[in-house]
Amino acid sequence: MAFDKIDIQILNILQQDGRITNTKLAKEIGISPPAMLERVRRLESSGVIDRYAAILDREKAGFGLLAIIIVSLSLHQISSLQVVKERLIELEEVLECLQLTGDVDFLLKVAIKDMKTYTAFINDKLSHIPGIQNIKTSFVLDTLKSETMLHMHLEG
Repeated sequence: MAFDKIDIQILNILQQDGRITNTKLAKEIGISPPAMLERVRRLESSGVIDRYAAILDREKAGFGLLAIIIVSLSLHQISSLQVVKERLIELEEVLECLQLTGDVDFLLKVAIKDMKTYTAFINDKLSHIPGIQNIKTSFVLDTLKSETMLHMHLEG
């Protein structure tokens, strides 16, 4: 989808404040509220705006551990790749699941309350998924940057 200057402004503002009113957004950009509503609806219906969400402070919400888990599949189980994907997606502890190229198959970003919860997650959930050969975990010590915003610019 091609974006004009107004679309880019809308997308940048909505990424920073998804609760901004249509009237305030229209005023900030300098177009009428009906025109703004039409543009936002077009961006939503095209799928460019995927959804709106509140971003929680993980630790204040009670999830004290953030883990990065690398998962490798056994070569003879590649036929069950779709099943593995579906099972990984179903795990509520998984914030992000990325399929990768190279030596590892998946990278999981997992938020958990504590080490006891992590142990249960590995022992009772992740290790029970057929086809997984290797699980390696690193715990996040500090988050230096955590962005959700895609900085939109005009091409050219």
